[in-house]
Amino acid sequence: MKLKNENLKREILQKMAPHLTVRQLGKLESVISAVLATYDCQSEEPSAKPEPHADIDMVEAFLSAKRVEGCSEKTIAYYQSAIRKLVTCVGKDVGDMSTDDIRQFLATQQLRGLGMVSIDNLRRIFSSLFSWLEDEDYITKSPARRIRRVRTAIRVKEVLSDEHIEVLRDGCLNARDLAMVDILLSTGMRVGELVKINRQDVDFAGRRCIVFGKGNKEREVYFNARTKIHLERYLATRTDTCPALFVSLSAPHTRLTVSGVEIRMRTIGRLMGLKHLHPHKFRRTFATMAIERGMPIEQVQHLLGHVKIDTTLHYAMVNQTNVRNAHRKYIV
Repeated sequence: MKLKNENLKREILQKMAPHLTVRQLGKLESVISAVLATYDCQSEEPSAKPEPHADIDMVEAFLSAKRVEGCSEKTIAYYQSAIRKLVTCVGKDVGDMSTDDIRQFLATQQLRGLGMVSIDNLRRIFSSLFSWLEDEDYITKSPARRIRRVRTAIRVKEVLSDEHIEVLRDGCLNARDLAMVDILLSTGMRVGELVKINRQDVDFAGRRCIVFGKGNKEREVYFNARTKIHLERYLATRTDTCPALFVSLSAPHTRLTVSGVEIRMRTIGRLMGLKHLHPHKFRRTFATMAIERGMPIEQVQHLLGHVKIDTTLHYAMVNQTNVRNAHRKYIV
């Protein structure tokens, strides 16, 4: 019965972890242990090594904290998958891991061909996990603290030129694709935000619309007169009742998905001779054009929905022609 009681206690703690603080969970565990101890129930079954429930509780508590912070379920699933892979490969509970364990795991992933950016993403997840465990007094010191940031190659990513943009517009064979290209270019929104927009979210008089970014954070973005005209023309062709702003061309005209937009952009790009056309390139182009034309970086940050301004600077590619002209102007 002792093993059964331990399993019962573990199940209760797991189910209550998302609803209680760490201290409350500790108090609950003490109360359950005290109550179960009053029953003189000795197990006749052979002793077995119990599954380390504290490890499960720690990871679940960490993921619950991330949910409270506003992380999306997609992000939570990514965190959970990375931590599960670490535990499986190292063969230890999270609370027993050392710095060398984490380093060896990352080195193994690199040898298996994982890119340096992905390696650094794993490092950041583990750093976040163990720092949180340290702050919440689960562990004495984070073993990830001494693992430094992974150096990754910095590549200048391409943006769309004015000629490319006009070529793309010419390549749009229907009103929907033209409106989609224009709204991506003039707002800089993410493709995931684009597919969530409903018709009622668009204010044509004010040339603005509401989008829901990462963590379901709501913000307002703005579009130009050209986009307004093309959106109105596209919506005038619609006969369906779907609330989505952009839907499939064929019946039953369902809401476009992220992959649907990506496939469509790649198709248009190939038709017009533009390789590797991706919706995110419109976002990078928007940021670059805005900064080059004098928009303050803080305003660009707000329009893109970035929490940190450093993220915005990564999107803003400096035009080499402008650098050359500035050199001729200031260096004599």
